[in-house]
Amino acid sequence: MFRECSVYVEQVPDWVPLDVDTTVVASGVAEVALGTALVASPRRLRPAVGAVAAAFFIAVFPGNISQWANRRDGFGLDTDKKRFARLFFQPVLIAWAWWSTWESRDNTVR
Repeated sequence: MFRECSVYVEQVPDWVPLDVDTTVVASGVAEVALGTALVASPRRLRPAVGAVAAAFFIAVFPGNISQWANRRDGFGLDTDKKRFARLFFQPVLIAWAWWSTWESRDNTVR
């Protein structure tokens, strides 16, 4: 079904037990939902949304490792060096999702 979108298919590790197309669609829906929630959620829910977003970024990190280990091109990551460098940005994304929605002691969200 989505094999034409090989850029996304290449992100799915071989060991994921779900159908590749199902995985691509589910992760895309999750990304859109999380992005929308990060922008539109009420202030009181933002810390929870940030935690869920961080957990999602942690969950997809093995896909980044798999892309590097299996030398799969995608999203302009067409060399081992680029794929390896990407691995260092995922922890930054995780921290950013967590930090940007963290509630401080005076009950303000960053």
